[in-house]
Amino acid sequence: MATAEAIFWFRSDLRVHDNPGLLAAAARGRVAPLFVWSPEEEGDWPLGAASRWWLHHSLASLAATLRGLGSPLVIRRGPAQRAIAELLQETSATYVAWNRCYEPAAIARDAALKKALPACGAEVESFNGALLHEPWTVTTKAGDPCKVFTPYWRTCLRKGSPRAPLAAPASLPGPSRKPSSLKLEALELLPRPDWAAGMRRDWTPGEEGARGLVERFVREALGDYEEGRNRVDRDGSSRLSPHLRFGELSPYQAWHAVESRRLPPAGHKSREVYLSELGWREFSYHLLYHYPRIATEPLREQFADFPWDDDARALRRWQRGQTGVPIIDAAMRHLWHSGWMPNRARMIVASYLTKNLLIPWQEGARWFWDTLVDADLASNTQGWQWTAGCGADAAPYFRIFNPVSQAEKFDPDGDYIRSWAPEIAALPTRWLHRPWEAPESVLAAAGVRLGRDYPLPLVDLGESRSRALAAYQAMKNG
Repeated sequence: MATAEAIFWFRSDLRVHDNPGLLAAAARGRVAPLFVWSPEEEGDWPLGAASRWWLHHSLASLAATLRGLGSPLVIRRGPAQRAIAELLQETSATYVAWNRCYEPAAIARDAALKKALPACGAEVESFNGALLHEPWTVTTKAGDPCKVFTPYWRTCLRKGSPRAPLAAPASLPGPSRKPSSLKLEALELLPRPDWAAGMRRDWTPGEEGARGLVERFVREALGDYEEGRNRVDRDGSSRLSPHLRFGELSPYQAWHAVESRRLPPAGHKSREVYLSELGWREFSYHLLYHYPRIATEPLREQFADFPWDDDARALRRWQRGQTGVPIIDAAMRHLWHSGWMPNRARMIVASYLTKNLLIPWQEGARWFWDTLVDADLASNTQGWQWTAGCGADAAPYFRIFNPVSQAEKFDPDGDYIRSWAPEIAALPTRWLHRPWEAPESVLAAAGVRLGRDYPLPLVDLGESRSRALAAYQAMKNG
């Protein structure tokens, strides 16, 4: 009796453990694992440069794992419908499985595929491999989508602990007829010229790297996560977000790794805080699914007429870490070098851009999308709209981060600033966070000439705060 064959389409789930769609395909018999490179089908949000670098290395890791299981990864160019239809013809597959994506362009594409592929003689099935709670499963008491995080998360927690992670298939026999495949290098995902040295130093993309990192996090940093995640001068965050974004680690794996870690009583709050961060990821997808326009438009419609400032020069200086505010510049240079920025720093630089500079949040979201290795449309959109005050459960309009006091609190000795703004590293800590206030004698002793060695501030923090408050108040009243 012939063994049935199936196709499993990898997308944002580049792992073999806890992969329900892959297991469903493997249960049918032989499997052709497929990845389709089709940036033209991503709508307005094709992968940014840092994410493409990550994807290349993640696919290389996945391909090695699949070869070890018995079925090499098949790489094709899109569009997806053509690539899958051709692979169906080249194999004996009659079943196609994938794990669901929730971005607007992906939803539209997948719906079309579910209508088209049965005509090719294939049964099609999709699974949840990305979220603890799919967007339509959590509602208000009135049955509406949630717009406030706290009641949303309480509803999720009442559903109980998520299911346990699923084991990887013990083996994965390939299709009876070996299909052709592009070489990974043909996708040209790596940067030319090569600017990724910092990312290579700081990251290990792939499922093995994800598993090692989650083990290190729960062993070394989880107990102090409540405080450590906010310190920019320490490695106190989990750094799991890029692995979650590319699906090298599932939220179920992250949840149970954290939940099962034995902690002293003082660490229990840190556990709750981390699990709630997984909740914010879930909430972000909930919002994007129910309100897909928020990828480019404010959820709060009154912000459509907000008087943003179209200042290309200021935007460029923010992007390059040349604002004259040390914590902003350090964070933006860190991002450029390693594709990463601590969460507290993300909030500080976002507040500065949208409130002190009054530059549209969409510009910041676009820059993060291109430069972050964990660029995720749902979380990126939600984070920027939260900071700008125009999203769900947003920070109040009058909350404007003071970058100096934030730096003094979360980089108290200036270690982070000295690492990423070395031209002012010799300044005493008292003046490091606010060099424009330092006496000339102090600047001279440190070898710093403001305006030459280090920029003068783009804007006065007090005056720009007042300008932002006036603009927000006018919008609120008008």
